Amino acid sequence: FWDFLILFFCLPVVIFNEITKKRLLGDISCRIVPFMEVSSLGVTTFSLCALGIDRFHAATSPQASARPIERCQSIIAKLAVIWVGSMTLSVPEILLWQLAQDTSPVSGAVSEYCTMRPSAALPESVYSLVLTYQNARMWWYFGCYFCLPVLFTVSCQLVTRRVGGGEKKKAESRGTKHGQCERHLNCTIIGLAVVYGLCAIPENVCNIVVAYMSPDVSKQTLDLLGLINQFFLFFKCSVTPVLLLCLCRPLGQAFMDCCCCCCEGCGPDAGSSEGSADSKLKTEMSSSIFFDKPRESPPPLLALGTPC
Repeated sequence: FWDFLILFFCLPVVIFNEITKKRLLGDISCRIVPFMEVSSLGVTTFSLCALGIDRFHAATSPQASARPIERCQSIIAKLAVIWVGSMTLSVPEILLWQLAQDTSPVSGAVSEYCTMRPSAALPESVYSLVLTYQNARMWWYFGCYFCLPVLFTVSCQLVTRRVGGGEKKKAESRGTKHGQCERHLNCTIIGLAVVYGLCAIPENVCNIVVAYMSPDVSKQTLDLLGLINQFFLFFKCSVTPVLLLCLCRPLGQAFMDCCCCCCEGCGPDAGSSEGSADSKLKTEMSSSIFFDKPRESPPPLLALGTPC
């Protein structure tokens, strides 16, 4: 959902600004767009950490078959913590950016751009905190939004595989189908971490260039680096949902079922009733991306066409 917000709000604003050299929504977009982009990095980072912990608990659970299904309220609470924490850590971005104007010496045209400069109208204590954040912004990005999700995901996967490899009896007791589902979920998390890491590299390179080489680099080059960094973020927001639906089969199947139910000509008929029942049975037996308990086996389906 947050990826959708980035693509729905930030992408049109950035494209409009690059074409017209005018800031859509003025100073508001200069503050909201960076805030939403940094919040997106936080949501992805903390979500990967939460999914890594979930996979570790699934591998180290003494009785996976008796593990209770997590309630919806618990999941919503975790998502709320992730979202609120990400937006709270991104609040300095609102105070750091502001709108500026530049006049071209050749044509005399006035262009608007966003600059990373705290407003002098801020209270002295807040102004000093924002300056401290600006000075530590590069290392904060690199440590929290790049190293933390990558290292955390790799560590959780290594520990999970080591624990799972040393407990063969537990793996045999879970069954082949449940083991395949867990491997699919692990591959999903690894794929999400790889895509996020590759798309976050330009962000860190841009920050290093701005921090240490900005006096020797022209403004056009810095603007180009910032634009490339933003479009890598948009690429990550576009690929992540597709990758999640493709690698996580239960979630992808549920998504396709929802899309099929929205179509008028997708109603069940006599010829496809058996196939739909089998598909429904497989979907119910599959584990979701959050849960590790295989659902109880339903009663055997009665033969079609009997008096019952």
